[in-house]
Amino acid sequence: MAANLEDVPSVDLMTELLRRMKCSSKPDKRLILIGPPGSGKGTQSPIIKDEYCLCHLATGDMLRSAVAAKTPLGVKAKEAMDKGELVSDDLVVGIIDEAVKKPSCQKGFILDGFPRTVVQAQKLDEMLEKQGAKVDKVLNFAIDDAILEERITGRWIHPSSGRTYHTKFAPPKTPGIDDVTGEPLIQRKDDTAAVLKSRLEAFHKQTEPVIDYYSKKGLVANLHAEKPPKEVTTEVQKVLSS
Repeated sequence: MAANLEDVPSVDLMTELLRRMKCSSKPDKRLILIGPPGSGKGTQSPIIKDEYCLCHLATGDMLRSAVAAKTPLGVKAKEAMDKGELVSDDLVVGIIDEAVKKPSCQKGFILDGFPRTVVQAQKLDEMLEKQGAKVDKVLNFAIDDAILEERITGRWIHPSSGRTYHTKFAPPKTPGIDDVTGEPLIQRKDDTAAVLKSRLEAFHKQTEPVIDYYSKKGLVANLHAEKPPKEVTTEVQKVLSS
């Protein structure tokens, strides 16, 4: 249920109005971000989203919210999850289809975490075609596995505050100890070399063909994802302004 506009502070109304006016002159963009875990997609997507007034569609989050909202597709997805099955491609594409019709997606979207397979890419294209739309660009966060391993396996976290450190790039003053509280740091289960190796293998096997699929359509822009975030942002802006 939308809030009663009379109760919304003027400042907020004006801010949103100005944002919409600024957005109205932006070109529509439908983007897919592809890259292995740790390649920096999560850092860049909010910047792109704000700059181009797009909505950010992370399929995992969308599935969870459809399940929570008990939408018809959410109910079907929950049935599959409860049985321990994967949610079908058609269901995920259906959830994306519903999402892109929202006003916040009027100028386009950033898809993150989908499509992971060529079949999913084809289904996505078919669904967009029905809406008279298509994917405009695929940003490939290209990065060497060895650099990723250093990036990810060096991450340490102070669990209660969420402060993060990196053995090479942002080390704590004392190894393994939080600077502020002096409590021990932990490493997330996903951040170990063994888990990363299996995630990367899955990524290469499933998703590299997706990059080929979009390359043949001339949509892929390869980014140098090993560069510092600010330089990657500059690359993204170059690609998207052309």
